[in-house]
Amino acid sequence: MAYFVPLLNTFLFFSIYCSQGNALSSNYYAKTCPQAEDVVMKVVKEEAQKDRTVPATLLRMHFHDCFLRGCDASILLSSKGKNTAEKDAPPNGSMHGFYVIDGAKRAVEAKCPGVVSCADILAFAARDAVVLSGGPRWDVPKGRKDGRISRASETTLLPKPTFNISQLQQSFHQRGLSIDDMVALLGAHTLGFTHCSSFMNRIYNFNATHDIDPTLRPSFAASLKGVCPLKNRAKNAGMSNDPSPTTFDNSHFRLILQKKSLLSSDHALLTTPRTKRLVYRFATSKAAFHKAFSNSMIKMSSLTGGQEVRKDCRVVN
Repeated sequence: MAYFVPLLNTFLFFSIYCSQGNALSSNYYAKTCPQAEDVVMKVVKEEAQKDRTVPATLLRMHFHDCFLRGCDASILLSSKGKNTAEKDAPPNGSMHGFYVIDGAKRAVEAKCPGVVSCADILAFAARDAVVLSGGPRWDVPKGRKDGRISRASETTLLPKPTFNISQLQQSFHQRGLSIDDMVALLGAHTLGFTHCSSFMNRIYNFNATHDIDPTLRPSFAASLKGVCPLKNRAKNAGMSNDPSPTTFDNSHFRLILQKKSLLSSDHALLTTPRTKRLVYRFATSKAAFHKAFSNSMIKMSSLTGGQEVRKDCRVVN
């Protein structure tokens, strides 16, 4: 039951710093910067063509941003002096792609200086990342402001890959997100790569009875051990999240049903009737998953908490 203490702290933290749907609108830049989204899409598309891992990292960046102080671009701020920023905390250590947002910001500033927030640019980029990977398009609500605080210590409030279903539900609920939102949003794991450290607990010394997590398919666990040996492991060793890690499809949900998901938090979706039913629904219908994901992304990206429009995404004004 120990996890309820940090999760309660999350609730208090979120209540103080974040709100949902704070003055966001679809036409926020209609008069001041109507070309903003097109400019961002052009930059994201160019960078994704050079590096196919860009979409996954942009989507993850947006999630990690919104799940702390709301979608306020605090994840983009650089560490300064004695303060270590979110981007330099362990959960974000493998995240790259900040240069993509910097490039998009410069391009937008050239058209409409001082108008479009870094938080909105990141929200656009995350949506574009999904579209460019074959996923759905949605209308991003606009008008977020950029925050002035970024603390590495707060990243302990992010959902962990070891969370059980109760911990997951509480984490999402405290951000105003439902169980249906949670299952849909975890489908983002269809993109990208997971390092060994996030699932080593499932393939070595799982518990007093089993060395390997018994919910993992044995042949799959054996392949994971081959990629992630206890000793002499390659520095960035890990596995693609599914066989099509650059395509935004529903294969991740099929892997969960086949007991081939990397993270125990993903497998946890099979441990309640409601979440299992949703996994099955999304595994059998890409259209249902895409629709649910779009709606839940609009909801999540409407968590706001900033105060200004930064000139440079890495530093406060």
